[in-house]
Parts: sequence; C-alpha cells; structure tokens
Amino acid sequence: MTIATKDLQHLFALIAEDIAKNRDHLCELDGVIGDGDHGLAMDAGCQAAAKAVGELDPTQTAPTPAFNVAAKAFLNAVGASSGPLYATAFMRAGAAATGKQALTDDDFLRAFAAMAKGIQERGKAELGEKTMVDAWRPAADAALDSWRSGAPMAGCFDAALQAARQGCEATSGMTAGKGRASRLGHRAIGHIDPGAASAVIMIAAMAKFAQQHDG
Repeated sequence: MTIATKDLQHLFALIAEDIAKNRDHLCELDGVIGDGDHGLAMDAGCQAAAKAVGELDPTQTAPTPAFNVAAKAFLNAVGASSGPLYATAFMRAGAAATGKQALTDDDFLRAFAAMAKGIQERGKAELGEKTMVDAWRPAADAALDSWRSGAPMAGCFDAALQAARQGCEATSGMTAGKGRASRLGHRAIGHIDPGAASAVIMIAAMAKFAQQHDG
C-alpha cells in the first residue's frame, strides 16, 4: 500500500486534532520556562496546515505540493520560532518526495527523517540543548534503524515514538541552549521542553497513522 495525498490529508487532520487536545498542557509547560504560548502557536499552525492540505484535490495533487502547501500555511499562521522550523520540516519532507505520485513506506520514512534533519539544521540546535531536536533527532534515528533491521512501517514509528518520549523526558535534566529558556540557566532544570513535548504529540499522531496504514 502506498501513501497518496488523500492519506496525507488524513495525517495532517490527525496531527491537528491531537495538538488541539493538548494545547492547554503545552501552554502550561511553556509558561514555566517560556512565554506561555507554545500550545497556541502549534495549534494555530497545525490547524492551518490541515485546513490547507484538506482543501487540495487529492486526485490532482502529488505529495510534494501537499507538503509545500502545509509548510506555507504553517508559516503564515505562526510567526514565532516553531513556524520556520516546521515550515522547513514540511518543505524537506516535500523535497524527499519529489517526483512521486504516491509514497512507499520507504519514501515516507525518508520524508520523516528529512523533517527531523530540517528542524535541526534550521534551528542550528544540537542534542542536549533542551529543544524539540531532543525528541525529533532520536525519533528519526530510531525509525531508520528499525527500517534497516526489517521492521514494518508501524514498528518503525513505534520505535520513533519511544525514542521521542525518552528524548523529551531527558530535556527535564537539561539547561537550555536556545531561546527564552536559555536565560533561566539552572532554573530551567526540572522542566521538560515544550517544543519536545509537542514533537512527541506530532510523532505519536504519525505512529497512529502508520498503524492504520499497516493495518
């Protein structure tokens, strides 16, 4: 089974729904070490992306333009730091899918890995700096490792989600190297990074999508 634009419409809807459910929790996390609006920003961006992708004609639109439409909608809705990061992620996913009318499982995993790499490069963040990279990078690495060992796509995303959760939890013990939280120094220790927390929600939605797809 391949993943076509109609499937991506479903994926973006799933992500938007799960981020919306967790919007207030993400704002609470951000209120402790940031400016308290991360949940609002992610909700606005994901809703905008889902709406824009949902309005495409799936019979006329290949995956690459669908990802690019999502990128533009997210960026237009979110001017804050997560806007350019996720816009880059979706653009990189689109670039990984260039020329495809539908994605194989292999293509989709490559797009996922490209998203993580795009976020890391655009944010110029390394592991251990208490950012969303601490969830995204281990998730992408775990997914690709599982794929190379012959796991089905759903298994790869289960591994990605487990790695993302561990990475997110680990941010609690870190001082921040980026953003507003970096001004707090050691006072940021004991609080998980809201960007890593929202990354886990997004990756969990992708894992749910992969399970439905494989099922």
